Amino acid sequence: SSGQGNESEISISWNYNESGYIPHPAFTFEEGIDKINSFDLKTGGKDDLAELINDFVTGALACDRGKAIVPYTAELLDAARAAGVPVIFCNDAHIAGIDRELKLWGDHAIAGTPGAEVIPELKVSSKDFVIPKRRYSGFFQTDLDILLKELGVKTVVMTGLHAHMCVRHTSADAYCLGYDVVVAKQATDSFTKEDYEGGLAYLKTCYGADAYTNKELKAMF
Repeated sequence: SSGQGNESEISISWNYNESGYIPHPAFTFEEGIDKINSFDLKTGGKDDLAELINDFVTGALACDRGKAIVPYTAELLDAARAAGVPVIFCNDAHIAGIDRELKLWGDHAIAGTPGAEVIPELKVSSKDFVIPKRRYSGFFQTDLDILLKELGVKTVVMTGLHAHMCVRHTSADAYCLGYDVVVAKQATDSFTKEDYEGGLAYLKTCYGADAYTNKELKAMF
């Protein structure tokens, strides 16, 4: 679809006071979430993972479907911040002439360039976290896992581009490391409708990751 009714990222439920982030009591999900009322994101740590950088929206690898999810992603991240849910950006930050991924996709998101920066519409907050990555997965040889563990996160809410690539690989590692995965279906997409729908189907089949609208996710925050 065009991004209307699609979304994907990562969310964690936290309270914030003058002492800092206070995690909610830990909880466990049944493997394979089938219904929205089978769990409540307010009962355990959750985190919102996002990747919408300039080169994916308006730059080297720009796509119209990526542009379409920008307002939905901004809406969801604003709601997460307002509810005290931490937001983590897992952004491509490649080394020119070195990273293998560049041989497949050409130069994009080179570390230190505007193309590797989060799009301005998402308004990165001083309380957000930014994790640079050089592979599809936000976990591969990054600090994401230790950050999530020290935040007490149990569930990640996936958003961003692309459902069949970075979202898929990050979800795979999240699942294998013991996190539960939820997808924001209006805040994620892919180059094509087929890639998007196939990506969501794979996440559901392999990781039990259900996809929810912004309205449904905000009610869970």
